[in-house]
Amino acid sequence: MRRHRLILPLLLVAAAAASAAARAPFACAPGGPATSLPFCRQTLPLRARARDLVARLTRAEKVRLLVNNAAGVPRLGVAGYEWWSEALHGVSDTGPGVRFGGAFPGATAFPQVIGTAASFNASLWELIGRAVSDEGRAMYNGGQAGLTFWSPNVNIFRDPRWGRGQETPGEDPAVSGRYAAAYVRGLQQPYGGGGHHGGHTRLKTAACCKHFTAYDLDSWSGTDRFHFNAVVTPQDLEDTFNVPFKSCVVDGRAASVMCSYNQVNGVPTCADESFLRGTIRGKWQLEGYIVSDCDSVDVFYSDQHYTKTHEDAVAATLRAGLDLDCGPFLAQYTEGAVAQRKVSDADIDAAVTNTVIVQMRLGMYDGDLATQPFGHLGPQHVCTRAHQDLALEAARQSVVLLKNDAAALPLSPGTHRTVAVVGPHAEATVAMIGNYAGKPCGYTTPLQGIGRYVKTVLHQAGCTDVACQGGNQPIAAAVDAARRADATVVLVGLDQKVEAEGLDRTSLLLPGRQVELVSAVAKAAKGPVILVLMSGGPVDIAFAQNDRKIAGILWAGYPGQAGGQAIADVIFGHHNPGGKLPVTWYPQDYLQKAPMTNMAMRANPAKGYPGRTYRFYTGPTIHPFGHGLSYTKFTHTLAHAPAQLSVRLTGHHAATASSLNATTHLGRAAADVRVSHARCEGLSIPVHVDVKNVGDRDGAHTVLVYASPPAAAAAAHGAPARQLVAFEKVHVPAGGVARVKMGLDVCNGLSVADRDGVRRIPVGEHSLTIGELTHSVTLGVEQLGSHRDVAPYDILPIAAMHDELHSNPASSVRAQASELRCS
Repeated sequence: MRRHRLILPLLLVAAAAASAAARAPFACAPGGPATSLPFCRQTLPLRARARDLVARLTRAEKVRLLVNNAAGVPRLGVAGYEWWSEALHGVSDTGPGVRFGGAFPGATAFPQVIGTAASFNASLWELIGRAVSDEGRAMYNGGQAGLTFWSPNVNIFRDPRWGRGQETPGEDPAVSGRYAAAYVRGLQQPYGGGGHHGGHTRLKTAACCKHFTAYDLDSWSGTDRFHFNAVVTPQDLEDTFNVPFKSCVVDGRAASVMCSYNQVNGVPTCADESFLRGTIRGKWQLEGYIVSDCDSVDVFYSDQHYTKTHEDAVAATLRAGLDLDCGPFLAQYTEGAVAQRKVSDADIDAAVTNTVIVQMRLGMYDGDLATQPFGHLGPQHVCTRAHQDLALEAARQSVVLLKNDAAALPLSPGTHRTVAVVGPHAEATVAMIGNYAGKPCGYTTPLQGIGRYVKTVLHQAGCTDVACQGGNQPIAAAVDAARRADATVVLVGLDQKVEAEGLDRTSLLLPGRQVELVSAVAKAAKGPVILVLMSGGPVDIAFAQNDRKIAGILWAGYPGQAGGQAIADVIFGHHNPGGKLPVTWYPQDYLQKAPMTNMAMRANPAKGYPGRTYRFYTGPTIHPFGHGLSYTKFTHTLAHAPAQLSVRLTGHHAATASSLNATTHLGRAAADVRVSHARCEGLSIPVHVDVKNVGDRDGAHTVLVYASPPAAAAAAHGAPARQLVAFEKVHVPAGGVARVKMGLDVCNGLSVADRDGVRRIPVGEHSLTIGELTHSVTLGVEQLGSHRDVAPYDILPIAAMHDELHSNPASSVRAQASELRCS
């Protein structure tokens, strides 16, 4: 067997002998032309420093700072800078800001995001971010990377065909939002803040959440992302598409957001002032910059014909709130737009100020790198043993056990001494790292990983490649190997030639003759057959689920550089799998009912539209969201949770009849309160769950808490039948018990979006589901109108509120007419 491994150690030892801070100062170098100027004075607030710099620039110099390959300003000692670097699941050379070679031949390649999401382990997500941040900063110090990494991708994996779904944390808004915040915190590692920084925290690197918003179609049935107008309801924007971005900015404090290629409701996202200025910078208070997806400005001018002239496009995007153009468009046409009075110098100044402040937060205007907090990082901090061990652990936690008939897994090296390893992914290397990847520190293939456990490996590819097309496929050789082996592992799935950026799938089935290979091997095998799937998106494997000869099925995502070892560790029981699917696995015929261009999340039975994701789709599945087995068994016991909770209202929104929204749908009365009227701070439901491992193996378990709103509210507002509101990963030894304490955020988790996109908290009985447990919590509204003290759990019952509304005709008419849109 060939070993696919980069030879790094000698290179790293040699590089470490050199200075870690090989890069010359970006600006404000000691003895440089601007050292004494205010923008170089670290004692001043960052905004004052940025404004001082911008005021010294000519219009032509400022315009050249509006694009990703920003020009330097030599007369002020400011170097040029490439903004576009990538770090989706490891430092990547997908963008021009990163260059491998020399002292940095590679970087740690963690599992693709869809796999890491399957771990449901927020601590792991942040640890990966921190490791990537170390390596990114080290490469910046060595002059081979930037500090602005345009990651993560937190778009909702809405449609199973999407080629870029692999880059995302999956279909659930809560999971995607928590992933976004955790990974961003890990990447940025903010420190300092306040004092002379003017309230801005300093950053180790700067993250960017992309692609805002409702972007999840690349190329399908004649429609591509450059021309697609996503027609999206305010409700779907509020409770699905925008949720991860809000979490990214509000909770993760990301330094940047990227707008997307597509239009939303007829307006390019990069020219939508209500999105960029209104939502991202206004409501969510972004402290950073907004960047276009690459050439997006030119796309909405040249391809979408949104504006008549180049200068109109400049005006549309700058006035909407864009700060940086990935592409040359703004550098080419902004001065003309100023000359035509379509934009002002103040518009340019505002954009440049936003980007410069981020650079200052990164220490780029603080002179010598060696004197800064991360100036010591160098080649010896890339591909460290700790980082590679973390990549292996992440890959293990990403594996999902889909099927395990008769406890066929784990295999025993003592019993299964000869193992056939077949399939096009048996020797996978590049396929394991997915897209937006860099050059790994090294690979362990599945063949190598399995070979470390058994005496004899019989290897046959079975297919010449993943496409597995044509009559010359070596299926017979794979079948022969299975006949001679004590056990057979079949490794099949997808790769970047099947699903990728710019390439959406047309089928959920395995490519080419892979099904034929799997079935033939299973039929001939004398021992247990284990099917291992590598893919980003879901696959219809009903044939394998129903094949009694296939005893076990694992999904490994794209498991990164250590994927082969992780797969073997799970197969032979060194690691007990605990991953769960972050997406619904649909049957093939789902595709006929759900055009990719239909952005509606909610089902429309009258039109035969099935809805999307577990929150709104109730049809048959191959595997549901959250599915994942273990080699042991866990039970849940509810240790603590209140049965009722009061919602207090803010200020003049004290609980009166006019503060409650009453609607009637199909004869059911529903009452709710606007989230904007509730006192949300600290409004949380404590839920404590005891998890017991009743099996004979140690294992990790994810506690998933789903909430269902009162039936009347669900019917009135089209709320999800159930929604994941909390999750925690816990390790429990065999026979042991672990208590998991969670707080359910009422305003975020238990609210629903109405059809206008307004968040409301339904009053009444909410149902919580935790594994085999159910628990009801009744939400009421605290009555503040009386002159007596109110107990914390003083409840105004839903029936009483409904009666009160109808006993006051003026309030009732007003509420029904406006659904309580009180100011």
